[in-house]
Amino acid sequence: MTAVDYTVIVVYLAGMLALGWWGMRRTSSTSDFLVAGRRLGPLMYSGTMAAIVLGGASTIGGVGLGYQYGLSGAWMVIAIGLGLLALSVFFSARIARLKVYTVSQMLDLRYGGSSGLISGIVMWAYTLMLAVTSTIAYATIFDVIFGLDRVVAIVLGGAIVVCYSTLGGMWSITLTDMVQFVVKTVGVLLLLLPIAVVKAGGFDAMKAELPHGYFSPMGIGGQTVFTYVLIYSFGMLIGQDIWQRVFTARDDRVARLGGTAAGTYCLAYAVAGAVIGTAARVLYPKLDAPDDAFATIVKDALPVGVKGLVLAAALSAVMSTSSGALIACATVANNDIWARLRGRTLRTAGASHDEIGGNRVFILIMGVAVIGISVALNDVVEALTVAYNMLVGGLLMPILGGLLWKRGTGAGALASVGVGGLTVIALMGWKGILANEPIYFGLLASLVAYVAVSLATKPTDAAILDVWRRRLAGEPAAPASETTSAAAAGA
Repeated sequence: MTAVDYTVIVVYLAGMLALGWWGMRRTSSTSDFLVAGRRLGPLMYSGTMAAIVLGGASTIGGVGLGYQYGLSGAWMVIAIGLGLLALSVFFSARIARLKVYTVSQMLDLRYGGSSGLISGIVMWAYTLMLAVTSTIAYATIFDVIFGLDRVVAIVLGGAIVVCYSTLGGMWSITLTDMVQFVVKTVGVLLLLLPIAVVKAGGFDAMKAELPHGYFSPMGIGGQTVFTYVLIYSFGMLIGQDIWQRVFTARDDRVARLGGTAAGTYCLAYAVAGAVIGTAARVLYPKLDAPDDAFATIVKDALPVGVKGLVLAAALSAVMSTSSGALIACATVANNDIWARLRGRTLRTAGASHDEIGGNRVFILIMGVAVIGISVALNDVVEALTVAYNMLVGGLLMPILGGLLWKRGTGAGALASVGVGGLTVIALMGWKGILANEPIYFGLLASLVAYVAVSLATKPTDAAILDVWRRRLAGEPAAPASETTSAAAAGA
């Protein structure tokens, strides 16, 4: 690392804080703070959506999978891209029309206010662990840049994200994510990818050096690909961090086309990461761990200045996911858990400045909690797996069922969350946290419970379904709190 590289990194970090301050000046309502005023156009929407889904796991982990398995290591990030494409093409327009802030508020609208707290707790645990895993990645990056102690690195990186997220909420995060998207594109796709391939001697030399399996599209294994699709693609369909970005779209067209562009970008990013990892395998065949491939090739193969920009790209990847998960975690904690425990619900419009202050406090509290947990944990792969298994196993069926099947009921949704979640927990205890069986059988149990209990119970009240249909159609409706109260009364 030279003075030029350090300068690039410091300027980047200072720029993130400056954008946080600028975003604060554009924030005057809860809608501005939580969903950027629901007015992002296609360019900003697609850039920020791509930024949040492609984090440290997709960048550092994607290169690591390429190092370990070759081109088929792209499948994890491909699964993320496929999930985002499915969400954008089939569901984003309807989701954006609901004019809510959280997934649990959507469930309240659809089922009548009977499942929001439980689903909120599940979603909160998922977003919390997603933020933790992103924050821990700072230890690796800042060790490469400054040689910092692990704890200092986590606190420094986490504090920067907490600072700009607390200042301006989604507006600050949108502005920083857009910069991070550009830096990531230049650093990884336009610089690191071609330099890595050239350093490895080109594709012909790479094929001659490595086993044939490194260039097989299914070298990672069919079951692994299936599991990636099941967890990550479906996770994209229902995660609060992703939905909250959908809510920022100016209209249906932006949500659909902008999301499709972001999903397509993810597919290109997936292939790039796998190719970089494959090149790193040729250059450094005996690394201690596959995830060391990214840092090693950056340190040893890149010229002055470029090294700093690519490390800034890695920081961009981590910060975009970390900030998105943090605001999602705080939004759920405040509006789906704390507000319900106090007997209050969040309005979807006309929110006061005091509500902005409350959301700021929750971002700060959740941010401190995330940093503390990140310092305490060393290996969070299992913790993240638990979070994804609980999210998909517990919430996929109630959410998709609510969007696609009018006979689904609140009782069916509650049963699905409970049975699916308990099945996942039991099988993780029996088969192991990283086993495939928990998510397979958890989803099956959740589906059976949802359908069986829905058919065995009284259909959802017609008044609730009428409000739901009008909201899906984009017609003016009562604020979420009023709708929820009416729904609960109807139930």
